[in-house]
Amino acid sequence: MCRELRREPAWVAAIRLAVLQGEVDVDRVIEEANLVDGMERTVEDILSTMADRDLIRAAPDHDDTGRYLVGPVLLKSAPQQAAGVNPSSRAVHRWGRVPSD
Repeated sequence: MCRELRREPAWVAAIRLAVLQGEVDVDRVIEEANLVDGMERTVEDILSTMADRDLIRAAPDHDDTGRYLVGPVLLKSAPQQAAGVNPSSRAVHRWGRVPSD
């Protein structure tokens, strides 16, 4: 399978967690994306790349916990709360619509 296709679920999970929960770490991304064991290095690389691009930023306790917080780029691009974020448990997210699940 193409390397990028294996990485895409981790990107999506990391963005979802950052926007909806305000923080993200390797373990949460692996759980959210339902990744197999052994993907930790890939997820660490993705989170590092996201931090380089200001999508997320290292938390003050990052060295101890590995946590990242939502960054300025995601904050700026995410819909306003008034738009109504309705996350779906089936990974189909729509802004401003009533969830159907």
